Amino acid sequence: MIYLKSAPKKTLNISPPKLLALGFLSCICIGTILLKLPMAHYADLSWMDALFTATSAVTITGLSVINIGESLTPFGQVVLLTLIQIGGLGFTTFAVLAAMSLSPNLGLRQQLMVQDTLGQTSLNKAVLIAKNVFLYTVFFQAIGILILTLLWLPEFPLSTALHYAIFYSISSFNNAGFALSPHGLVDFYQDYWICFCISCLYSIGGLGFLVLMDLKRTLRWKKLSANSKLVLMTIAALNIISFVLIWILEANNPLTLGNMSLTDQAVNAWVHATVPRSSGFNTVDLGQMGNAATLLTMLLMFIGGGSLSTAGGIKVGTFIVLACSVVAFLRRSDEIRIFRHSISHETAFKALAVTLITCMLIFLGLFVMLILEPNKNFLDLLFEVMSAACTVGLSRGVTSELSPSGLSLLCILMYAGRLGPLTLAYLIATPKKSRLKHPTTDIQIG
Repeated sequence: MIYLKSAPKKTLNISPPKLLALGFLSCICIGTILLKLPMAHYADLSWMDALFTATSAVTITGLSVINIGESLTPFGQVVLLTLIQIGGLGFTTFAVLAAMSLSPNLGLRQQLMVQDTLGQTSLNKAVLIAKNVFLYTVFFQAIGILILTLLWLPEFPLSTALHYAIFYSISSFNNAGFALSPHGLVDFYQDYWICFCISCLYSIGGLGFLVLMDLKRTLRWKKLSANSKLVLMTIAALNIISFVLIWILEANNPLTLGNMSLTDQAVNAWVHATVPRSSGFNTVDLGQMGNAATLLTMLLMFIGGGSLSTAGGIKVGTFIVLACSVVAFLRRSDEIRIFRHSISHETAFKALAVTLITCMLIFLGLFVMLILEPNKNFLDLLFEVMSAACTVGLSRGVTSELSPSGLSLLCILMYAGRLGPLTLAYLIATPKKSRLKHPTTDIQIG
């Protein structure tokens, strides 16, 4: 009997970061085609507008060049919300859940992809996180839909209230910032409970799922992990400080908070203190804010929210590790300490790399944008570039006025910002370990 050897199976050797990048790119392409379908929009929708909208949705940025409520049909809005969910949860999370339901055994390549995407070294922990991400998302969005429906019922019929509730619940929890009105949440700036509910949704979504899992496990402060304590304290401090500063800076501005009552000022100052860290909603015209408040908003956009969350930016953990590294250097300390715990130098290098790459991305984006749009205001372009690169979605009203080349640049920035600076860096240059040791030298710093 003759046995024939079967030909070896060819496997596609793709690194996890490349697989992640291709996954998001595929979602953007599919979303663009679906939004371009006649059943997805009422008026004429150009390919550029469809591409920009799909990119903004998948990257959960929220920048838009069309009026979502008037331009997209119910089918188009469903496509948009689906893209937001995929971008918020991560296509890999869906892939993990599907794979686990079909087969309990994942290949090494899939394991690496899961671990790289979720930022975990343990596959079991990564799978647990993926399941919790899905369950937490469904839970909080369902609560948001219920509350918002009840809040909008006195004002709209049940179908409209439910429609609004579903859209804004998904958009806010995923920190997407898409609104059915071109004015964002300006129409609801006096509806305190609606503003409060939406702010709770995007704040919870921006905490990070590891923090949510830790809070579920224990509600006692002493038993929380150092990471959870750090994120909660930093976010609380950022929210309070920015709330006070924005209220003070804009209280006398008649174009923003100046003509509001004290209660309206407090509510809208709180909203604009919390939204820059990635939610993208606005209750006042950002183009009318003063330069100081605009600069503060850009700083908050740059910092972003918690790790493993729907927020963008460099992340709160990165920011605090950098701050602690500076403090340790000034104190001439050999250790970087947080809550009586030591932070490895590798973590500090990683935080530095994330920050530097993000800064370079913003600088290059602004440089090219100034060339493409020479007639636009510098501050407006810087704001839009920062918003796109940090996947926030706040706008000073310039995005809809940009040329196709300018919109294409924003698409690239949103895509790069969503992938993450480290993943982007791995795509550009895969690190190679060298066995050679080189002599040290002194480089003058400062």
